[in-house]
Amino acid sequence: MPHIALSLFFWVACALQGPAASAVATRDAYAELPGVRLWYRDTGGGGQPVVFMHAATGSSRVWDYQIPAFTAAGYRVIAFDRRGFGRTTPAPGGAQPGTAADDLNALMDHLRIDRFHLVGTAAGGFASVDYALSFPQRLRSLVIANSIGGVQDDDYLALGRRIRPPEFSALPADVRELGPSYRASNPDGTTRWLALERTNRSEGPPPPAQTMRNRITFALVETIKTPTLLLTGGADLYAPPPVMQLFVKRIKGSESVVVPEAGHSTYWEQPEAFNRAVLAFIRKH
Repeated sequence: MPHIALSLFFWVACALQGPAASAVATRDAYAELPGVRLWYRDTGGGGQPVVFMHAATGSSRVWDYQIPAFTAAGYRVIAFDRRGFGRTTPAPGGAQPGTAADDLNALMDHLRIDRFHLVGTAAGGFASVDYALSFPQRLRSLVIANSIGGVQDDDYLALGRRIRPPEFSALPADVRELGPSYRASNPDGTTRWLALERTNRSEGPPPPAQTMRNRITFALVETIKTPTLLLTGGADLYAPPPVMQLFVKRIKGSESVVVPEAGHSTYWEQPEAFNRAVLAFIRKH
């Protein structure tokens, strides 16, 4: 088996908003996978596994409000740092940059997990769609939250430029990714989110961005058969409800939820609503 560096600690949610979180024992480890030393967190246990894929402004540390809730509901929770984020580092001499879908698949093989629920937010949603297209047989369900999905169709990219002009990228990260209601009502939570955003990248020179196994198009999205939940916030500047509906229309049998007033980080801004919707969905699958 690949070498693993292990530590066991009591995880305690330290963000300053939302429901109080109980201490949850988790296992932190490095998995030595092809081309990468992948850092992951695993609550263990015999429940169905739920894997969380973080945004480009996050790492495995951002799931403060999900790990306790999903563990309490009886699930085994796994979150990992994608390449270029958190404590994950490229392996010397390993092929780069790889794909997040292949890294996830290798991690599931490493943990001897056959089938699981996959939850991806924002850029983590791109990788989750790519995974669903590449390895559908391993998924019990798919949740895509606050994500534009990585679709490369020309008309869809043009739509993105209309709603996110060049000046949009120059805005502070919290303005782009946290809704105004949250920033106005919860300055402590905003400060905590920003602290995680500022420390989300791996040390050293940034590695090349990971590619996708598939060139994602709406034609490909229409082939997804995995039970799918699409979720976004009513105040999401990246993936507002009309954008989410483009995916709802194309994934047969998919379900959708809009969380009022939430921005691009619904999992953080309104964790109770996020957790309630996702848990209700995955329990059916």
